[in-house]
Amino acid sequence: MLSEQTIRTIKATVPVLEVKGTDITTRFYQMLFEAHPELLNIFNHSNQEQGRQQTALANTVYAAAVHIDQLEAIIPAVKRIAHKHRSLGVKPEHYPIVGEYLLKAIKDVLGDVATDDILSAWAEAYGVIADAFISVEKEMYEDAESKDGGWEGFKAFRIVKKEQESSLITSFYLQPEDGQALPSYEPGQYITVRMQINDEKFLLNRQYSLSSAYTPDYYRISVKREADHTPNGRVSTYLHDELEVGQSLEASVPAGDFYADVHDQTPITLISGGVGITPMLSMLTSIAEHNSGRSVTFIHAARNAEVRAFEREVQNAMNKLSSGESYVIYEQKGLSGDFEGYLKTEILKEIVHKDSLVYVCGPAPFMEAVIRGLQDCGLSSDQIHHEFFGPALELETVSAG
Repeated sequence: MLSEQTIRTIKATVPVLEVKGTDITTRFYQMLFEAHPELLNIFNHSNQEQGRQQTALANTVYAAAVHIDQLEAIIPAVKRIAHKHRSLGVKPEHYPIVGEYLLKAIKDVLGDVATDDILSAWAEAYGVIADAFISVEKEMYEDAESKDGGWEGFKAFRIVKKEQESSLITSFYLQPEDGQALPSYEPGQYITVRMQINDEKFLLNRQYSLSSAYTPDYYRISVKREADHTPNGRVSTYLHDELEVGQSLEASVPAGDFYADVHDQTPITLISGGVGITPMLSMLTSIAEHNSGRSVTFIHAARNAEVRAFEREVQNAMNKLSSGESYVIYEQKGLSGDFEGYLKTEILKEIVHKDSLVYVCGPAPFMEAVIRGLQDCGLSSDQIHHEFFGPALELETVSAG
């Protein structure tokens, strides 16, 4: 338990964190990697270079300060981040290192404003927050290893099939080199893949949604080529252009708290933009396989037919459902989709059932617009679930569960 004095001191830092939070976290990562470059084997370098990780951490620190007197309010965020930590191999021994350099960064950025009392309060608060992460992650590690076929950390997988799904998306079918049956996963979860690329000094890792219903024989990921987004495309272009059938990479056990309960009977709506279709496809095919009587609405937005992926696979799943509706929205006008332009509130009002559970995945601007539209349709935050690509950045204008 934190002392009342510590709580008051942390609360007093909220205004400065709102202004200086990203400066602090940017300096934190600079100092951390200078002292411990080996941690670059864990972190996503692209998110670092784009500033996304710094912003995500600043959001987390700010939320912790705001809710320091009711830390239970941030437990959902802790669990979401803990899934990513477990998938990347973050361990308890990393937390003291992070705490040391976070305090140094606070002092470095704030200077004399960061008094001994403030630093002492943040040290105490960090200890409590770190313990919460360690406790949650311990359970996740134990759960992952206890499943049939589960493993600790990363293990080698071989690419057994590589299939182009659209002009931008390619699927990779991965089988474990040890020949063991794979542990099950919830539809919507992801794995972390890790590899050494050419002459890169550190390992590179990315988290990709599993894009099919579970089978014990392989995991499938479907990767969008990001060649036009420097530096985000190092892993995706390497996968597309250089890794072929028979070659290997490493992967962790599935993780993530964005998934659908396949056996629930509540009507469900799955809304995706671009490559955000991958977790939705896992949900759709899983429901079609195990709960075909459930009412399912599947909505996908794409720029045009050339970049649209999985058209046939979606249709095959819809054919198995007794109550399924599928829609495609093309951004470019004049194409033969069900709608054209953007997924606006008027369209959502027309096709989304008000008692439906809704899952949304895609680029942040797409999700902001869709979630705002769903709220305008009268859906509650408890009905709406969303998944980000990359670090858990906050949506700017909307909030949902």
